[in-house]
Amino acid sequence: MPKSGPEGTIEAARGGPVPDVVDPAVEALVHDVIGQVADKWTMLILETLEERGTLRFTQIGKAVFGISQKMLTQTLRQMERDGLVTRTVHPVIPPHVDYTLTGLGESLSAAFCGVWIWAETHYAEVQAARQAFTLRGGGA
Repeated sequence: MPKSGPEGTIEAARGGPVPDVVDPAVEALVHDVIGQVADKWTMLILETLEERGTLRFTQIGKAVFGISQKMLTQTLRQMERDGLVTRTVHPVIPPHVDYTLTGLGESLSAAFCGVWIWAETHYAEVQAARQAFTLRGGGA
């Protein structure tokens, strides 16, 4: 991981200096978690469960617009594997399955709240940059 200068940097965000040697296992986990949570479905499910609490599978599917049943199943399984949600099966006919954020899932949701705040704060700047890029003929 590269070191950065003092203001608005990795060091400032971490509350201290960036180590010269990074544990490869930690680095692999960071890459894996970023890959997982960067998935829009994971983020939308996290947000839904954070806002609404424990939900049934079908309720999550209705709340997360556009997600297929297959993708919902895959994403919830991955989130359960990573310890972000707890799956509770109630022994009734038909089966009743609930999903709840774990403490780990809640902490990840809180961490990404910072991204939301950043987006709100810098929305106009990003839109202006995109527009300027398009006007310069970028992306063509």
